[in-house]
Amino acid sequence: MERFKNYGLWLAIGSFIPLLLQTFGVDLDLGKYEQLWNAFLSILVMAGILNNPSLGNGFRDKQ
Repeated sequence: MERFKNYGLWLAIGSFIPLLLQTFGVDLDLGKYEQLWNAFLSILVMAGILNNPSLGNGFRDKQ
């Protein structure tokens, strides 16, 4: 249950939704910024997946 209180998880899920929509053919016309947008969303998704709130304060250090 602790994971559902973590902002990193919700950020990752929110970032994954546009990527999923693009995969299924929903056209999000971003023009020349589309590759940059996809890279940014992918980084946010990876950060949310790698985050483990049960071992500390999430993205922050224990200090």
